[in-house]
Amino acid sequence: MLRLTLITALALVAFASNSVLCRLALKGELIDAGMFTTTRLLTGALALIGFVLLRGQSRKVWQGGSWWGAGFLATYMVGFSWAYLGLEAGAGALILFGAVQVTMVGFAIAKGEYPSAIQILGLVLALGGLAWLLAPGVQAPPFGAGMLMSLAGIAWGCYTLRGKGALDPLRETAGNFVRASPVALIVFTLSWGSLTWSYQGLLFATISGVVTSAAGYAIWYEALRNLSATRAAVLQLLVPVLASLGGLIFGAEDITTRFVLSSILVLGGIIFVIRGKAQN
Repeated sequence: MLRLTLITALALVAFASNSVLCRLALKGELIDAGMFTTTRLLTGALALIGFVLLRGQSRKVWQGGSWWGAGFLATYMVGFSWAYLGLEAGAGALILFGAVQVTMVGFAIAKGEYPSAIQILGLVLALGGLAWLLAPGVQAPPFGAGMLMSLAGIAWGCYTLRGKGALDPLRETAGNFVRASPVALIVFTLSWGSLTWSYQGLLFATISGVVTSAAGYAIWYEALRNLSATRAAVLQLLVPVLASLGGLIFGAEDITTRFVLSSILVLGGIIFVIRGKAQN
């Protein structure tokens, strides 16, 4: 139980750290979104290949993961980076994991778990909170960036759902990263005319790729083997809070009244959804 608690906590800190690292790098114009994504994906893939080789399983790298998993991973990473060109760390994480929960609840409904009245109320509150956060206004984040982060959240939700069946979390994560690597080269090519980088920016992207993505996602897949979908959903709600604190401490970002109230609606609504008893 202690081991599960520790690896789950490490994974959640990694998720929040990705938001902070990406926002710090892009906000400070230390690197552009294309170069950040390319570096994150490629260094993550190389690190995971190294991790698998250290276990003496050279052939296992190519046998793990799936093209679907790689597609979800690449979609998440691309949407994540470009969304953070216009979002604060906390707001981005809130939109991201709000979309994750909606995706996972939608999947459960599609499998025949019909929502109860409490769950319907929760969905309305959560969607209303996200809509309010994205609505036009002085404190609202850019709509386009919010939509990109929502797409990233849907992709991450699908990636998480696929991870529930991972028998070898490290191999599965390595296979997904390796299959997603060509997307990094495509992004690099398309961004060629606007590439910007610095050593500090590359360092942030590499830490994001090797530590908080490659290692963090492998740890998360390991945790998912022993977590119910409900518990996994609840625990991920901590990420926006952690990301907000990280943005406040390391990026001197403001936490607005709209963000706080939207967070209460979204997180409270999702708690209603996952605590409410579904009707089969």
